[in-house]
Amino acid sequence: MERANDSTFSGFILLGFSNRPQLETALFVAILIIYFLSFLGNGTIILLSVLDPRLHTPMYFFLSNLSFMDLCLTTCTVPQTVANFKGKDKTITYGGCVTQLFLALGLGGVECVLLSVMAYDRYAAVCRPLHYMVIMHPQLCLQLVVTAWLTGFGNSVVQTALTMTLPLCGKNRVDHFFCEVPVMLKLACTNTSINEAELFAVSVFFLVVPLSLILVSYGHIPRAVLKIKSAHGRWKAFGTCGSHLMVVIIFFGTLISMYLQPPSSYSQDVNKSIALFYTLVTPLLNPLIYPLRNKEVKGVLRRLVRRTRD
Repeated sequence: MERANDSTFSGFILLGFSNRPQLETALFVAILIIYFLSFLGNGTIILLSVLDPRLHTPMYFFLSNLSFMDLCLTTCTVPQTVANFKGKDKTITYGGCVTQLFLALGLGGVECVLLSVMAYDRYAAVCRPLHYMVIMHPQLCLQLVVTAWLTGFGNSVVQTALTMTLPLCGKNRVDHFFCEVPVMLKLACTNTSINEAELFAVSVFFLVVPLSLILVSYGHIPRAVLKIKSAHGRWKAFGTCGSHLMVVIIFFGTLISMYLQPPSSYSQDVNKSIALFYTLVTPLLNPLIYPLRNKEVKGVLRRLVRRTRD
């Protein structure tokens, strides 16, 4: 957004939950605990995926990228949020707001694409097991991950530029705990219908299209799983795919409820709660739902603990 004509413009005021001061201390503690656990869980996944050759598979390659993305997403919002909760100064510089908006948009886009890539990986593993390593060869895995990152941040460049060049006319009070497109659009003192229509179209591309591809991929899996003769094999396949589907429903459900509606119709309290969920809770759930409950990862952890003790 264009800065106000006032030459003393120093940034934005993140109101957060200042209208409910009784919540701020509880949220401060809860956010720090969740952030610590999320950092520990996702950091463990990345470390194990790098250190143990048995986890050098497409699934764990994608999972380590997802964990790295989640670490970046929480880190770009949590420090500013907790600082605002405990301090009287709730401002964020113009450059800080632009950076936060750019990173949150880019990382969110990366996760949308990456989750659809992981669904395709599970489809290939379950439905084409004999050809799995031929289909998901290292070069393709790398290309898919690079595409996810380039697509997410390519969109973020455009969205950030379109949002932050709107006239501000002196408005700088952001009714949120971090800079996000729908909230920033509400500050503009001009007609934002074109921006809203463009945001809706991009949201369809990053939310509805990947979700549709994921559901199509998982639509083929049950028939293939039922053909597995081993009951243990069927349970393992259903467990792995079920955990992935749970993450997908939680992540896409929260974002769709926020982005596929006009910013003018938002309830700010609901919006803040949803944003807290997908920036904090989802990154915490990923390592719990995904690899930390898998036997392969548990085995690697046990071996590393034994080596440390020895």
